[in-house]
Amino acid sequence: MGCVLLAAAAGAVAVFLILRIWVVLHSRDVTPRESLSILVVAGSGGHTTEILRLLGSLSNAYSPRHYVIADTDEMSANKINSFELDRANRDPGNMYTKYYIHRIPRSREVQQSWPSTVLTTLHSMWLSLPLIHQVKPDLVLCNGPGTCVPICVSALLLGILGIKKVIIVYVESVCRVETLSLSGKILFHLSDYFIVQWPALKEKYPKSVYLGRIV
Repeated sequence: MGCVLLAAAAGAVAVFLILRIWVVLHSRDVTPRESLSILVVAGSGGHTTEILRLLGSLSNAYSPRHYVIADTDEMSANKINSFELDRANRDPGNMYTKYYIHRIPRSREVQQSWPSTVLTTLHSMWLSLPLIHQVKPDLVLCNGPGTCVPICVSALLLGILGIKKVIIVYVESVCRVETLSLSGKILFHLSDYFIVQWPALKEKYPKSVYLGRIV
């Protein structure tokens, strides 16, 4: 009898979580507001360059801006600081100038084995959860670095737990013409908006959003 009750309780919890995830993934927050707190996941090399180009086309209403980079990625930190300094110099009267850089461990280093990647990703997610809970962004924007997976999962958890619905926007790198990146394959199912930059990917993934080349 005890086993039956335990199984029934476990089944009820599973059904509740599935329904909750479905609600979070299919809800859209369209409440008008003056500004949107945005969290941007930057990666080493081309990922950071692409995401900053995209940010450059967004209005100043996306503020404050929170950047998340890997703890060993000094190049991205320098690019972000230069980008924000140039933005402030071009518009000295802008009141939305606040930005912050946060660091978490990499999910996967170059040439790292896949079994150990599981452990480092879990470690990264463990540190992402309190960061996301502290920042509580309105929007998460990312374009492929491995660091974005634990960040987006943590943002999804905020909604599942009923703390806050965070909009997740994933922009696949312009380098991805016919196949998705590993991060893209994972976050295709978790993001609110999944944007591709080539028609071949739109054909393979009809639920994606194709806007042409945007970076």
